[in-house]
Amino acid sequence: MKRYDLRHLHNDFDDRMVEIMEKVPAGEVIIFLFEVGDFTPVQRSADLMKEHGYELLNSLKFNEVDWTIVVRKNRG
Repeated sequence: MKRYDLRHLHNDFDDRMVEIMEKVPAGEVIIFLFEVGDFTPVQRSADLMKEHGYELLNSLKFNEVDWTIVVRKNRG
């Protein structure tokens, strides 16, 4: 399990998230940390993972401004 901090990308983290998931082996669990203002990035990240065939295991508020999602890559 690896953790990736995408907060420095602010609202523009989608491409980096997919790039990371494409590089990890099947079965790997990844934790992404990103910044949220309104909650649209939360739904967008969940939709993005589903669109690419990854399994969203958890999604939770980390603190007042940050969010984490836990994702598993099921395919190679």
